This record gives sequence, C-alpha cells and structure tokens, in this order.
Amino acid sequence: MTNQQQWAENAWNQVTHKVGRTSKKIGSNFPHASENGEYQLAEPHWWTAGFWPGLLWLTYRDTKDNDLKELAAACEEKLDAVQKDYYRLDHDMGFMWTLTSVARYKLLGEEDSKRRALLAANLLMGRFNVNGNFIRAWNPWTEGEDNRGIAIIDCLMNLPLLFWATEETGDPRFKGVAERHARTVLQHFIRSDGAVHHIIRFDPESGDFVEAVGGQGYAPESAWSRGAAWAIYGLALCYHYTGDNNYKETAKRVAHFFISHLPEDYVPHWDFRLPAGVDAPRDSSAGAVAACGLLLLADQSAAEEATVYRKAGERILRSLFENYGDWENQEEEGLILHGTSHFPEGRYTDNPLIYGDYFFVEGLARLKGYTQLFW
Repeated sequence: MTNQQQWAENAWNQVTHKVGRTSKKIGSNFPHASENGEYQLAEPHWWTAGFWPGLLWLTYRDTKDNDLKELAAACEEKLDAVQKDYYRLDHDMGFMWTLTSVARYKLLGEEDSKRRALLAANLLMGRFNVNGNFIRAWNPWTEGEDNRGIAIIDCLMNLPLLFWATEETGDPRFKGVAERHARTVLQHFIRSDGAVHHIIRFDPESGDFVEAVGGQGYAPESAWSRGAAWAIYGLALCYHYTGDNNYKETAKRVAHFFISHLPEDYVPHWDFRLPAGVDAPRDSSAGAVAACGLLLLADQSAAEEATVYRKAGERILRSLFENYGDWENQEEEGLILHGTSHFPEGRYTDNPLIYGDYFFVEGLARLKGYTQLFW
C-alpha cells in the first residue's frame, strides 16, 4: 500500500467511525454548521438540507450500515413537505434532491426517489429566465426585495439534476436549460484570469447584464474561493454530461487560478484577493469542494495535466484530514474544522460546515475508487 493509499484509508476509517457515532445524535435532521461542538440544525427548506443525507449515502455505499440508510431515507421523506411548499423553493433544489433522491435511486433503484427527483428537476427548470438564459437564484429574502434577475455561481452544482433528468427520461428540455445557463456562466461569471464572480444581476425583463455583486466574496472584483471551487467542479460536471470542451477548458482556467493562490498547507483563505488589514480566515469547505472538482478534472484530462489536478486535489484532502480534521474529540460533531460560511455577514467564520464535511467525504470516496457520481 502506497503512502497516499495509507493516509486515505486511515482518513476513511476515521470518517466512518465518527459518522457512525454522530449519526445517532443527529438522526434524520439537517445539520448546517457546528457551534461549540454541536451541529446547529436548519429547517428542511434550507439549501444545505441534502448534505447530511448525501454524506450518509456516501458512507452507506461502502459500509452497508443499514442504520445510515434508514436515516438518509428518512431525511428524503421529510423533504416532501418542502417540495409541496412552492414559496420555499429556489435554485438549490439540485443540491437538495440530487444528494437525497438521485443518490438513493442510483444506489437502490427506488422508484419513489426517481419520482421526487424528476419533480424537483421540473420545478428547477421552471425557474429558468428565457430572456437572460439563466436560472433565477433566490426568492425575495424580505418584503419588497427584487431578486428576479439574480443568478449565482453556486447554481452550476444544481445543473446535474437537469442533466440526469434528460438521461433518465429522454426529454431534451432539461439538458437544454442546463446548457443555456452554463453558457451564461462562461460569458458573465468567469474572468480572464480564472477568478469568479459570485453574483450577477441581470435585467429580468430584457435579460441584459446589469452588474456583478460581491455576495459572499469581499467585493465584486475580489476572488471568493468557494465560488472558484463551485466553478471548477460545476464546469467539470457540465463537461461530464455534454463533452463540450468549452466547459473543460474554462474549468482548467479556474483550477489554475485556484491552485496558484493556495497557501502552503493547500487550504484556501475565504477570498484570494483581499486588501491589507482584512481578516483572511481559511475556508476548509472551499478546499473540499475544489478537491472533488480537481479529481474529476484529472479524470477528464491528458496525462500531464491530469497529474497536476490529481496531485492538487489529493494534497488538499490530505491537508484537510491531517491539519483540519477533528477525529478524537468526542465533543465535536463536525469532521472538518475552520470553514467560513459568509464572512461579509459574519456568519460561521470559523466553524465546521456540513457541506465541507460532505465534499471531504466525497473526495475520499473517489480516492478509494468510487467513481459513480451522485451528481
């Protein structure tokens, strides 16, 4: 067994042991961020609702622990009420039902999961703005707020639900919407140097570009690291489903920017482009997301390039395990420390985050040889 295989196997064993323990407390709920060692639970309609059941499915796939399977299925059932509540649904239906219903359907072939996922895909497709060729992100957060023209980089990770729906049904409309949104991302979100905008505002009536917005990054022209991570993985997934080299080549450009801006321990700061005097905590979740994207990009690339992406992905995951993982502390439910959720709003700026945990485990699963994607 090579050194890389040894640490990855050790990491996987630590994950399965800890998830087996924490699952008994978390149950079929929806953890979001850990504070003082305990995962704070979110409502089922929150965008992170899919990550805990997705993590359970990743672990179950290897261990065949029936308790984890039952918890993940129970989470999925709780989302039925959310699916019927039209006012709570936004673009993150992909995050939610890909890691619950699509995952369960791929693993177990359950027909009720297929039905839920196809309904979610139809509802997601309904958010497509035909004038601007983008999937609208949020509904108004407060009364009177106008979010009709908002699209965000994160939405790339919702597109696999649409690609999957076309593969499953043969109906090309789902893939068509996904590709049109993805091409808008290429045009407006990815800058020439590989840095990424978080939010783009379009005129919802004409579809014209209005402005870039900083969002969870420091400023409109800064470089939010998790946004770059979403772009790497999301564009690699677009290439996976379409074979369109534009997506792969753009994913490479973002990957080169991301890798070149990593600090010595290979775990990114929350924004790569900050002025002096601004705090620069790490965002372990950005590292975990990017690692998964880099490993997929490696599988899609020629040998020399593939080595660069694979080594970077492995180094990120190993650093997360060795320098950011919490394995022995019985008082901490999170797996990976030092995530930054939303620095500009001061929300969870040094916490384990459930999506960081999920993508860390997904990356480890790929290193173990599990190549089937839930996405």
